[in-house]
Amino acid sequence: MRPLTDHTPKPLLAAGGKPLLVWHIARLRAAGFTRIVINHAHLGQRIEDALGNGAALGVSIEYSREGVALETAGGIATALPLIESEVFPVVNGDIYCEYDFSRLAEPLARLAAGHDQAHLVLVDNPPHHLEGDFVLDAGRVVGSPFTTRHSPLTFSGIGVYHRTLFAHTPAGQKTPLAPLLRLAIDAGRVSGEHYTGRWVDVGTPARLAALDHELRQIHAA
Repeated sequence: MRPLTDHTPKPLLAAGGKPLLVWHIARLRAAGFTRIVINHAHLGQRIEDALGNGAALGVSIEYSREGVALETAGGIATALPLIESEVFPVVNGDIYCEYDFSRLAEPLARLAAGHDQAHLVLVDNPPHHLEGDFVLDAGRVVGSPFTTRHSPLTFSGIGVYHRTLFAHTPAGQKTPLAPLLRLAIDAGRVSGEHYTGRWVDVGTPARLAALDHELRQIHAA
């Protein structure tokens, strides 16, 4: 995303007149999630300066400061002391998605009550990631496309996790999420859903510009 991210952290890049992170917070608040933990590394102080304690957005925000980027699992493990619940949703800050977060109430309750360690929101494969990430079969995320009639879908960056998924992930250590998920998938402990609404992985300036144009056209109509 350079040069855009030379001075602005990716979650604060604007599309349709709002930073990506503010779109997320508004949708989380509408679904009843009002206590939010944001982990950050690159230019993280700018996120804190922009959002503060969240009061202006109708939420309460705490910050997990990484210093250096720890990847998704490392960031979550480091933020766990700030998270009160055994089960919690996580949303990547560098996507735009119109997902209704109230739909997470069922997997949150189910993971809190039982066996699963994760619930993943999957989307159709975008042009830059046609191979996909995971296979969804009857509401379960399964290990191999060769064992089912279904093709892989792409992980949206939205998930629900039980903190036991990170039981062996040290805080402050760079750790990717995918290997932890694959272990849980192999153990039959991951559910999923297929979201077909608007979702954009804002990974290049061109995709950000296209999203910005699309949202401005929608809200001008």
